Amino acid sequence: MQQSRYEKGLTKLAEIDGEAGEKVVNGLADICPDLGRYIVEFGFGDIYSRPQLNLKSREIATVAALTAMGHCEPQLAVHIQGALNVGCSREEITEVMLQMALYAGFPAALKAVAVARGVFAQAEREAHA
Repeated sequence: MQQSRYEKGLTKLAEIDGEAGEKVVNGLADICPDLGRYIVEFGFGDIYSRPQLNLKSREIATVAALTAMGHCEPQLAVHIQGALNVGCSREEITEVMLQMALYAGFPAALKAVAVARGVFAQAEREAHA
């Protein structure tokens, strides 16, 4: 039996982001549930599920894009954790941010590194809990 786009997206979202992605979608339920559905169906059911890039490559690209945008801290935090979940090292993540300093500027890279510091610290706390 073929999965619906939504089911396929939820499966991929859980694979990458665990509970964090589900929290984002659930957080939209009371104000804009369609946005949550579109994120799951299109973002994760259609795009993240494509075979041309592995999840590590997709998360590196996402961290780079969100770093370059420079104003998406909550989304960047979720995707830094997602990058860790799919096998990126902390060094790879911060190297992507350093690379973005060249194209998006130092303020964007500095903001991203600050977000990464928080995500890494939280991961440490959870690992020792």
